[in-house]
Amino acid sequence: MFTEKDIKQVEKQGLTLKEVEKQIERFKKGFPFLNLAKPATIEDGIIHLDDAEVSAYAKLYDDSKPEALKFVPASGAASRMFKFLFEFYSQAKNQYESINKIENEEVKKFFRNIKKFAFYNELKSTLQSAGYAMDKLLINGEYKTILHYLLTGEGMNYGDKPKAVLSFHQEENKIKTAFEEHLAEGAEYAKNTHGKVNIHFTISPEHATLFDELLQKVKNGYEQRLNAQFEITYSQQKPSTDTIAVDLDNHLFRNEDGTLLFRPGGHGALIENLNDLTSDIVFIKNIDNVVPDQLKDETIRYKKALAGVLLAYQEKIYKYIDRLQSENVSNEQLDEIVHFIQNKLCYTFDLADISDNKQFLYTVLNRPIRVCGMVKNEGEPGGGPFWVKHPDNHADLQIVEKSQINKNDPEQVDILKQSTHFNPVDLVCCIKDYKGEKFNLLQYRDPETGFVSKKSKDGKDLKAQELPGLWNGAMANWNTVFVEVPGITFNPVKTVNDLLRPEHQ
Repeated sequence: MFTEKDIKQVEKQGLTLKEVEKQIERFKKGFPFLNLAKPATIEDGIIHLDDAEVSAYAKLYDDSKPEALKFVPASGAASRMFKFLFEFYSQAKNQYESINKIENEEVKKFFRNIKKFAFYNELKSTLQSAGYAMDKLLINGEYKTILHYLLTGEGMNYGDKPKAVLSFHQEENKIKTAFEEHLAEGAEYAKNTHGKVNIHFTISPEHATLFDELLQKVKNGYEQRLNAQFEITYSQQKPSTDTIAVDLDNHLFRNEDGTLLFRPGGHGALIENLNDLTSDIVFIKNIDNVVPDQLKDETIRYKKALAGVLLAYQEKIYKYIDRLQSENVSNEQLDEIVHFIQNKLCYTFDLADISDNKQFLYTVLNRPIRVCGMVKNEGEPGGGPFWVKHPDNHADLQIVEKSQINKNDPEQVDILKQSTHFNPVDLVCCIKDYKGEKFNLLQYRDPETGFVSKKSKDGKDLKAQELPGLWNGAMANWNTVFVEVPGITFNPVKTVNDLLRPEHQ
C-alpha cells in the first residue's frame, strides 16, 4: 500500500506509518457518536451567577493575581468570512443597472452598507490609486471591480489575509484590527503584577510577516495607552497533526505529482500548542470574538469571574487531593469528596463499581480544569453543553458538536432540541497539577471524538479527517465547569456582514 517514497514522506511529516494506518482505519470504521444523557441546563450542569457572585469571583481573581496567558487561535485565512462575496465575484457581470438586480440578499446588504465598514476608507484609497472613484463605481453598479480590489492580491487581498489583521472597528478616527482588540482586552485581565501581558497567537506560517509588521506598528502606542508591556508569542500547527486524505473508497488520495495528501487536522491540533505553554491560568478565546472599547467592560468582568470560579474550584480540588493522600481519611470525608465530584464537578458514577475508592477519587480530581462560559441559545451555530454517558457508565459534562450526535436516533435528537445554551469558546483553564507541575494535556484527549468530512482537490472528491476538537474531544477528560455568561460577551464575525451588527459599529 505504501511505497518507499510514501514512507519517507510520512516520516518527514513527523508521523509514523502506524499512526497513518490508524487514521485510514478510522475512515473505514468511522467515529462513534456520543451518547447524550440530557442537555446541561441552569442548575443542572450550568452555574448561573447573580450580580453579587460575579463581582465576588472577579475580585477573587483580581486579589489572587495568578500568572495568566491569553491563548488566541488565529490560524488560517479569512476566506470563509468573504465566501458569499467570492461566489458573487466569480459569476458577476461587470455592471448592474440597479443593486436590486443582484439576487443574493447578503451581497446587496454588503454594498448598501459599504461605507459603514472600518476598511471602507482604505478600500476607497486603494481604488483611487488604481484610477477608480468609489462613488462612481457604486453609482454605475460596477460591484465586481470593487470586490476585485477588496479581495484579491491586486488590491487589499482581504480574501487571503488572516482575520486578525483585518480592519474590524472604527472608533472616532482610529481603525482597529481584531489583533489590536485582543491586545486591549488582554491588558484588562491578563496583566501580571509587573504590568506584563502574555498573549499567544496560533498562526499560519505564511502569515507570520503580517503579524510581525502589525505588532511593530501598534505595540508602543498600546503599551503607553494601557500602561502595559506586551509579551506576544506565536506558534504554528505542527505538521505531525495533519491527517492523511483518502478517496471515497478509502484508498490513499494522491496529488497530481503522486505524493500523498495530508490536510490540517482542524482546531483540535492546537492542543499540542497549548501543551507547550506553562502559565498558571490560560484564557482561550477565538480571534473574531471582539468588540470595540465601549463594550468591553462586561466581557472583562465575566472573564475575571470565570477565572475566579476556576480558582475557587482549584482550591477545593487541591484540598481534597491533599486529604486523600493523608493516611487517615474518614468515611465522612470520603462522602464529602464524592458529593463534590458528583454535584459540583458533575462527574457521576456508581461507587459500587469501584474497587479502590481513594485511588479512583484521586484520579478524577487530579486532571486539568476548564471553566467554560455558556451563552443562551438564540439561533447561533456551534456546539453545546450536554451530559454525556460513557461506555463505563459514568456521565460527565462535555461540549458536543452536532456532528457528534446520531441524527437517526429520535431520543438523541430530542435531547439536542431541549438544549438551552451553546458554546461561544470562552474558556479559562488550569493546566498544572496540585504540585504546580504541568499536566501532559495529550493524555486527556478522547481519540474516539474526531470526525470525517467530504472535501475535494483538483476536481476529485476525497475524505478528510479532523482531530478531536480543541474544546470538544481534545479536552474530553478534563474537569469541566459550565457557567452562564451574557450574550453581550459573544460577538463573533463569521461573515463580513457581521461587522454591521450594532456591537461592531
